[in-house]
Amino acid sequence: MARVSPEDQETTTDAVTSGELAEVATPGKPVQVAERKGMFGSSLGNDTTGYGELDRPVLFPGAASKPYGGYFDQLTGSLEIALRRNGGDVDSAVERVVVDRGELTLFVAREHLPLVAQVLRDEPSLRFEQCLGVSGVHYPQETGRELHAVYHFISITNGSKRVRVEVTVPEGDAHIPSIVATYPGVDWHERETWDMFGIVFDGHPALTRILMPDDWPGHPQRKDYPLGGIPVEYKGATVPPADDRRSYK
Repeated sequence: MARVSPEDQETTTDAVTSGELAEVATPGKPVQVAERKGMFGSSLGNDTTGYGELDRPVLFPGAASKPYGGYFDQLTGSLEIALRRNGGDVDSAVERVVVDRGELTLFVAREHLPLVAQVLRDEPSLRFEQCLGVSGVHYPQETGRELHAVYHFISITNGSKRVRVEVTVPEGDAHIPSIVATYPGVDWHERETWDMFGIVFDGHPALTRILMPDDWPGHPQRKDYPLGGIPVEYKGATVPPADDRRSYK
């Protein structure tokens, strides 16, 4: 039986291959968005560990510039051509490109998301047939873009290549167009992101809660959502709920 060398095997990772890593663009200068004090984020109580004196910047990867390296240049080039062909414009649609840890992230303006998603799926040179899901992230320190919706796409046709698309919105206007019409499989993912983070996906066929009761107040995975719980009795002692024990940021 003929043996297949590692070089001949198809990669299924979301990063570029090891042979392409040397060609990947140098990441842009990190952007500081906040400072984190202490180890655990607790602002009350006595610290006996010494970690409370830590003072660290919160850094986000900066924007990369061309060439991005690996298949990233082909992907972004094909996307630019396809957007133009369909009446779009990459400069308006893509706010910035981040290359970090061998992965490609496109920050897309929310009003352009439906067209970008359709092009990623339908363009033959891209053919990202699957959207693996939508997840929410809450960055309270990013004023004006506190809520992020993160989409992960994979192209089976083109060798399991992957791309991440990220859309940011302010807390006061947390609306993003739904892409269920293009990727029906994200139906429940958008519902969960609405349920947990409060991002409204306009045009979703039935945007209702999926984990919490319909009358549940707030969105539990946002970082400004209060901790809660009930006292627990154990062997004669009462353990108070988390919000009575510590205060976290």
